[in-house]
Amino acid sequence: MTARVLIVDDLLPNIKLLEARLSAEYFDVVAATNGPEALELCRDGRCDIVLLDVMMPGMDGFEVCTRLKSDPATLHLPVVMVTALDQPADRVRGLECGADDFLTKPVDEMALIARVRSLTRLKIMLDELRARANTSANLGLSSREPNDGERGRILLVEDRPGSSDRIVAALRDYHDIEIESYPQEALFRAAENNYELVIVSLNLMDFDALRLCSQLRSLERTRSIPILLLADLEDRQRVLRGLDLGVNDYIMRPIDRNELVARVRTQLRRKRYTDSLRDNVQAAIELAVVDALTGLNNRRFLETHLANALDQAAHKGQPLSLMILDIDHFKSVNDTYGHDAGDEVLKTFAQRIKRVLRGADLVCRLGGEEFVVVMPDTSLGVAERIAERVRAAVEGDKFPIDPKATRTIPITTSIGLAERGADANADALLRRADKALYASKSSGRNRVTAAAA
Repeated sequence: MTARVLIVDDLLPNIKLLEARLSAEYFDVVAATNGPEALELCRDGRCDIVLLDVMMPGMDGFEVCTRLKSDPATLHLPVVMVTALDQPADRVRGLECGADDFLTKPVDEMALIARVRSLTRLKIMLDELRARANTSANLGLSSREPNDGERGRILLVEDRPGSSDRIVAALRDYHDIEIESYPQEALFRAAENNYELVIVSLNLMDFDALRLCSQLRSLERTRSIPILLLADLEDRQRVLRGLDLGVNDYIMRPIDRNELVARVRTQLRRKRYTDSLRDNVQAAIELAVVDALTGLNNRRFLETHLANALDQAAHKGQPLSLMILDIDHFKSVNDTYGHDAGDEVLKTFAQRIKRVLRGADLVCRLGGEEFVVVMPDTSLGVAERIAERVRAAVEGDKFPIDPKATRTIPITTSIGLAERGADANADALLRRADKALYASKSSGRNRVTAAAA
């Protein structure tokens, strides 16, 4: 895994030292000697992670970090502040500016590489999500704005009552925090509940806390939950190992309350930003395969699903039937009552036919007033009985033509059926069902016609 690392420092020897260490690990390195230059490089997209010196003339590191995190074009960039300052108040100030971590001078090489690798993984994931979310935005989908990271739901895994009491006291005014002293139970709780952060003590009795972190990362339902480690100074090697396993952040004991609050807020803010990107990607996927009006799958989804379903049916030697439905005289509904009324009819039609079909049947809107139902493991004779049930359900009750159902009209449907032939060809099956549908309409509509085998 490689990345472009921007080193920002006004002293050339410091830049050369960090550059040598990072280049030896095959990272690409670019450098800036002042804040404005660094901001320009970041806005141009010329780096993946920023190592930012705090003490610089003119614009210091705190201001540079604040500007990066307030700009939508650069807020996703991981920032590690490199500083000689080692007081908790300085770390809190940096975290409040948006920094992801701190490295204290002289920089420890192992800590540097571990943190850069960890944040590079985060950046790669965010870049992929942001690219897909940008596609969603181009489709007209809006994303939530990053929030302030307040009022999160947190699980604390700690088996020492004194330590857990102090953590809860520090966070309970800002977040909803629950305690679990048994690591295996913590894993189940994290998988079953909607936690936004898991805080894990590295010094659990009779259990390796890093194993719990690994298990959290291996489960699909907990993979994206941020993990914050509580560690002692002598736990340095295990902290670095935790970062390699996917731990997001850590804090050293004795724990400064303000630093803990700031690090928790940072993790919550980042998770919610990532979640908003994922939501947008999921919405884009649904937009591509779901009909927005009826909520049914659309023609694009049908084409892929039907081909796969036919292949499976042919492989297993099972029947498969296809139903095409057309709303009778739908054009006159639009012409007489308006397109809003037509939309109400389409939505009700979709709901009504889904209600009487089986769970295994796939309903899609083919386009306009035409719908298709794919019925796996269903012979033509069974399909005829199902189609007749659908036809009767449509005819049975009048359809509302306004949202409040103050006006209703009668609606019927014509249906064509076909069963999978020896060729198992999707186009051929659709053509035969469509021919049967045409026969239903030609024979007076509101009826079911099955194509000859």
